[in-house]
Amino acid sequence: MSTDRRKLDHIRICLSEEVEAGSSGFEDVVLIHSALPEVDLEKVELKTRFLGRRISMPVFIAAMTGGHEEARRINENLALAAQELGIPLGVGSQRAALEDKSLAETFAVARESAPEAFLIANLGAVQFAGGYTVREAERAIEMIQADAIALHLNALQEACQREGDTNFEGVLNGIAELCDALDVPVIVKETGAGIAAEEARQLQEAGVSAIDVGGLGGTSFALVESYRGGEPGRCFAAWGVPTAVSVVECASSVDVPVYATGGIRSGVDVAKAIALGASACGVALPLLREAARGSEAVLTWLRRLERELRVAAFLTGSRSVEELSRARVVVLGRTREWLEARGFVR
Repeated sequence: MSTDRRKLDHIRICLSEEVEAGSSGFEDVVLIHSALPEVDLEKVELKTRFLGRRISMPVFIAAMTGGHEEARRINENLALAAQELGIPLGVGSQRAALEDKSLAETFAVARESAPEAFLIANLGAVQFAGGYTVREAERAIEMIQADAIALHLNALQEACQREGDTNFEGVLNGIAELCDALDVPVIVKETGAGIAAEEARQLQEAGVSAIDVGGLGGTSFALVESYRGGEPGRCFAAWGVPTAVSVVECASSVDVPVYATGGIRSGVDVAKAIALGASACGVALPLLREAARGSEAVLTWLRRLERELRVAAFLTGSRSVEELSRARVVVLGRTREWLEARGFVR
């Protein structure tokens, strides 16, 4: 099956089927309420930095789609919202557009609609162990005039995909070569199964600029592939490291920024992730569904999340994102058990 057809399958499944599985772990994370916040709610400062760029809040639109003409409108609506709010936007895998240049416009529309936004190009890391070179990465960056590139790790999805690329030998070396050769920051991101401390340290040593944990608890691409006939998919729907756990493991183990994606569904989730060590949080599936309706729907959803984040910061006595990163937090339940078993205690 062609790459663009597969991307269309993914869009349609995510818009019409139940594709979330597992727990992100944020239900076990409790921010301690401050009865005396000594903060003016309306003066809470949510602006922060994202790989050197000032952004309006520690939130970005995570990679989700592209590579099919039907995705053009979705990417345009997401980009319009990113431009309006001053937050980053990551596009979906650009592999299809490298294979078929006629699809490049489904990605290029992001820069056309968001001339000032921080845009993140996207390719599969496994491709750089199987024939792709620095030139393919440069073409993806040029396609959207990207400010950074994300290399996604999706071993679980590939293993559950009928036409999956499952030879991951040499992927880390490929990542290191790109980090050394490219002029823009390299983000490595998982796609729903999380990143543990050991792999985070390997990625830092390879030279990555940031790690996006892409943890369990949001969209399960194993489940998505099961709708396409991927036989093992349902068995592995809840496989992976929960997002909250992955944030703690990675943030405790590396010095590069750690981003939290995977089950971020509210401003309170963002606040919890920041308190656990994340620098910013990404949202995908909810915004994909809003983008199918229009850019205003995306803006409405994100403005609600922004207000929730502001209130959460206020209620912890935090005047800024930096202060929120030091907010009092308690971790309970299975998440605490996991972190204790792994030797991470906060």
